[in-house]
Amino acid sequence: MSESEKAREQFINGLNCSQSVIAQYADKYQLDLATACKLATGFGGGMGRMGNTCGALTGAYLVLGLEYGSESATEKHKKDQTYEKIQNFTQQFEQRNGSCNCRDLLGCDISTPEGYLQAKEQGFTRSKCPGFVKNAVDILDDMMNK
Repeated sequence: MSESEKAREQFINGLNCSQSVIAQYADKYQLDLATACKLATGFGGGMGRMGNTCGALTGAYLVLGLEYGSESATEKHKKDQTYEKIQNFTQQFEQRNGSCNCRDLLGCDISTPEGYLQAKEQGFTRSKCPGFVKNAVDILDDMMNK
């Protein structure tokens, strides 16, 4: 099973979108799974279930920071490189999915009680979100294996 399929399964089994992405890379960066999941918890549902930036993206941003990020204030070139990678990732995700915003991707605003209920009743998080998680990991793998 590919890493992106594993991430998709993690989501289906109960991790949020951001957790599902970073979980696939935890071992690579010597993060235990519990720490990785705790770190990403607040990004699910478009930043704390506010319907903003999709959690699959924010999970990927965490991974890109682990891969390319700066460790000190003097590593401006690493910060710039990370920003460039995040911009590239975001562009690819948007091309594949039509948006980077949770509310647009789901077609409802899960930050409202009505929108959250609609998403649950219509199964949007079960029918749509696993694909976004899978796409995020596919893009990450392509970017990091070049």
